[in-house]
Amino acid sequence: MSKKTRTYITFILISLAVGGLSALLTQNSMDVFEVINKPPLSPPAIVFPTVWTILFILMGVGAARVYLREPDSDAIRVFGINLFVNFFWSIIFFNMRAFCFAFVWLVLLIAIVALMTLKFWRIDKLAGLLQSPYLIWLLFAGYLNLYICLAN
Repeated sequence: MSKKTRTYITFILISLAVGGLSALLTQNSMDVFEVINKPPLSPPAIVFPTVWTILFILMGVGAARVYLREPDSDAIRVFGINLFVNFFWSIIFFNMRAFCFAFVWLVLLIAIVALMTLKFWRIDKLAGLLQSPYLIWLLFAGYLNLYICLAN
């Protein structure tokens, strides 16, 4: 297996592992989503794991592309910070049920992902573009989270 292939696999697996571990730690608290007041346009619960899996794969591919060009870049460090902040959002929202704090945390995540996207773009345009669905999804999640914060 080539170094390039190993790099892609590694970054995709790291991204999926962060999302998977967060999901595992919140699985017993996900029922909260069924009983809270949700905004119009709330997708069914099954949409979330599907979308997040795709987004984590895109994150991993983008990070691998950047790493292969500049292994010691700030972009990779911001990618790591992104994973850290992303990991805790669902714990704050689902386990702690701190909806308003989760919204503030999500705004922080959006800012980090915007920075990551910009840093990726400067190194590898496709890597930056691959983060666009993630950023769009986070903005949609912000809409959902803010409504839930205000309505519950």
